Amino acid sequence: MREGVRVGVDVGTVRVGVAVSDPRGVLASPHATLARDSDKDTDLDELVEVVARLEAVEVVVGLPRHLSGATSESERSARRYASMLAMRVSPVPVRLVDERLTTVDAHRTLRASGVSGRRRRAVVDQAAAVLILQAALDTERATERPPGERVRPGRRKARTKDGR
Repeated sequence: MREGVRVGVDVGTVRVGVAVSDPRGVLASPHATLARDSDKDTDLDELVEVVARLEAVEVVVGLPRHLSGATSESERSARRYASMLAMRVSPVPVRLVDERLTTVDAHRTLRASGVSGRRRRAVVDQAAAVLILQAALDTERATERPPGERVRPGRRKARTKDGR
């Protein structure tokens, strides 16, 4: 297992959830919820600052895929976001990992914990980012390989596994 803090990101249309791992890369914890700002990219600025301040060794961005595997607008949006982030945090690698149902799981977990509806909206993105990052950490520990697909900085569009 590689050492170093990793940052997990759940990209939404309104908010961006951020989670961080411990320096050993074992446990993911909630970090912040950023307001999504597609016009001025202030959320990207804040995220770049988090990556730099924590001296992160990797960023993991959730890739929302349909259960059928079909491409969605949410997936395209996450790929664009990850690509822009990769250009700004290079040489820190950015990876895309499958995040199907993480927001649903996050809502379920928060509801079971007794978190109210209003409070849940404020933290669900962080909780989803924790689930994304923890799954990536667990996958790496099990396979001894970095999770998901690497986003290459400088490309306008991230590539899929089959090279398209």
